[in-house]
Amino acid sequence: MSRTGGILGCGRRLSALGILPIKGPLAGIKRLLSTAEFRPRICIVGSGPAGFYTAQHLLKHHKQTQVDIYEKLPVPFGLVRFGVAPDHPEVKNVINTFIQTAHSDRCSFSGNVTVGKDVTVEELQAAYHAVVLCYGAEDNRTLGIPGEDLEGVYTARTFVGWYNGLPENRNLKPDLNSETAVILGHGNVALDIARILLSPLEILRKTDITEESFSALASSKVRRVYLIGRRGPLQVAFTIKELREMINLLSVRPFLDPADFRDLGDAIKDIPRPRKRLTELMTKTALEEPPEEVGGRWASASKEWRLKFLRSPLEVLPTMDGKRARAIQLAVNRLEGAGDSVKAVPTGEIEELRSGLIFSSIGYKSLPIDPAVPFDSKRGLIPNNSGRVLGAPGLYCSGWVKRGPTGVIITTMNDSFDTAQSVLEDLQSGALQLSSAKEGFDLVSQILQSRGVHPVSFSDWEKIDAVEVTRGKLAGKTREKIVDQEEMLELIGQ
Repeated sequence: MSRTGGILGCGRRLSALGILPIKGPLAGIKRLLSTAEFRPRICIVGSGPAGFYTAQHLLKHHKQTQVDIYEKLPVPFGLVRFGVAPDHPEVKNVINTFIQTAHSDRCSFSGNVTVGKDVTVEELQAAYHAVVLCYGAEDNRTLGIPGEDLEGVYTARTFVGWYNGLPENRNLKPDLNSETAVILGHGNVALDIARILLSPLEILRKTDITEESFSALASSKVRRVYLIGRRGPLQVAFTIKELREMINLLSVRPFLDPADFRDLGDAIKDIPRPRKRLTELMTKTALEEPPEEVGGRWASASKEWRLKFLRSPLEVLPTMDGKRARAIQLAVNRLEGAGDSVKAVPTGEIEELRSGLIFSSIGYKSLPIDPAVPFDSKRGLIPNNSGRVLGAPGLYCSGWVKRGPTGVIITTMNDSFDTAQSVLEDLQSGALQLSSAKEGFDLVSQILQSRGVHPVSFSDWEKIDAVEVTRGKLAGKTREKIVDQEEMLELIGQ
């Protein structure tokens, strides 16, 4: 059969060639034609939301495409498994959609494969018509202040990985003996950590939090959490849903300083509605008397959390032996500028807040995966245009490594659909060469075998999944995550 190009006006002929019309928010873009002559093979690196949403879109809109997903861990789903808080099970329901994608006969999953180490990006490019990098942000932004390496100071990513069962963080053993915890950051992850530290045990007990983490939190002495931000109430990065959860947390009282909110009336008149509603909720909590029932609950609360604004960390102060954190020194700021350009400027005043438990929640960052891939170290991104890696035909990126570690899962979904659409457009335009067949996983599996690497299939993962769910039921929870990578591999006979 000869290769067909262009767009057919007949929907029936389009369907026969395997191309489905694009509906919904993507309607109106070019309908794409596959070729019966060549079967595009596309590789995706990373099995988090970015990877699975990219695969989903490619499979849906190009009925000849074969998509192979590679993941460095034996288990899929990335931050849905290891980043979403245990007490947010509804967010994890998106996994059901990913499972449908993984079960497609045109999709394969290979876990326990580290791209850049077990197989290079150049080797993947030799095996596939296109390679899409969706490996996320695997490192932390540092504070860059004295004392941040002291015992008792943890990054948000490490702590979240610990209570969510990320194998690399399973031996963290955080010291929770401080009555006061300090979290540097005003984003959703900062609120997640505060909520996990303060939540009643009966709430956490039924979640998929790891057994070791639950035991540590059960003996925690933390009673007070400060959330520190360098700018003001109008610049917080958390969302109203997460704030409302914190305000309504049982046996916990919120403290918001009325002085931070009294003069915000004029400032919030013209701001976007989501931020206006968020600011109004903070203002109401700070300035208004709560309903009698709520007030009674707060009065008897055994734990509390506080928002502190206009403070920047200067130094973590050590104990007498120089090993552990005992306090954090903060610069008092004022704001200069307006709108999105507002900046925090030190006033010269300095405060000290005593705490032996300090979390840095100032963001994640991506790392370069392979010398063959362009990387902007300053921004922590792969330079790209709508997911097309600049200067690297046939190479694409999606998710946090594409746009930075921001947004929620739906943000990643739309971003991934955008990248997938770029791939589809390049298939249709001829920018992606289909003039020769590619071997795909057949070639990669030979490379991995020669290096002693044994991939984990999706059916292998489902065996691990079944064991976790069974163990969870015995403990009265949704699942008990296996945190030891070697144990995972033993379960599937590796």
